[in-house]
Amino acid sequence: MFNDIFVGVMMVVALVVGFAMLVKGADWFVEGAAGIASKFGIPQLVVGLTIVAMGTSAPEAAVSITAALKGTADIAVGNVVGSNILNVLVILGLTGLITSVAVQKSTLFIEIPYMLVVTGVLLGMGMLGNSINLTEGIILWAMFILYLAYLFVLAKKGKAEEEEKEERPLWKLLLFALIGGVVVVWGSNIAVDSATAIAQIIGLSEKFIGLTIVALGTSLPELVTSVTAARKGNADIAIGNIVGSNIFNILFVLGTSALIIPITFEASFAIDTIIAIAAGVLLWIATIGKKKLTRPWGIIMLLCYAAYFVYLLV
Repeated sequence: MFNDIFVGVMMVVALVVGFAMLVKGADWFVEGAAGIASKFGIPQLVVGLTIVAMGTSAPEAAVSITAALKGTADIAVGNVVGSNILNVLVILGLTGLITSVAVQKSTLFIEIPYMLVVTGVLLGMGMLGNSINLTEGIILWAMFILYLAYLFVLAKKGKAEEEEKEERPLWKLLLFALIGGVVVVWGSNIAVDSATAIAQIIGLSEKFIGLTIVALGTSLPELVTSVTAARKGNADIAIGNIVGSNIFNILFVLGTSALIIPITFEASFAIDTIIAIAAGVLLWIATIGKKKLTRPWGIIMLLCYAAYFVYLLV
């Protein structure tokens, strides 16, 4: 009994340490990434969709690929689908509460729709054969390469625009981004491990852990990075980070996992994937009118996630 209490307390302490690392690491990462963007005349939106999105999605990649290798499909798929729902409804919901998040035209008419298409493709693949196989992994990777090509064009267009240049030396900005990224991923791993241990002590199911605890843990970098970016006025990084992360999670994370080993897609995950699509549609509806995410919509998003969480508990 005493031993269980001691382990539980240690896990809570580890969780707090993980959160603290995430906060500071995200702060350094956003500062470095935004500085690099300014240095090379690259729009913040492009940095948010690429460097920040992929950096903060590293925990999802590590967890899902490891889960695929271990054959725990509930964690692999649940982590990605759960993270994508959380990213839109909770992270953008909270970010919208803090400040109005501007949404660029390209995000509204290209990136968000592409995110919806990608999620729809995942749903179709999962429902057709109840698994994501090698061929489907190659298709996901082809879509990922297409997305990278689009970002390359976006970056070239951005360089033509005149922007205020960052004065700090490049090596210092790279160091900030690198150390920040490492601390974010490390902190996330500590948070996920401790949160999962706490959940197992309480006695929750693997699917529930994958869709909530692990999804929240691996989405913490996106949460802290987006909120930090919004507070610092880098709204393009905030919105671009989430959209980019969701695309990256499905195309790269699950695509790479499927290249290693076929991933079982249980029928019950279809509902969660449909909810992920609905969350994306809600984001598009919320931002299409005023070209920004406002506080009322942030509240609606958080309420929608609360309803989804209740559904998972029932």
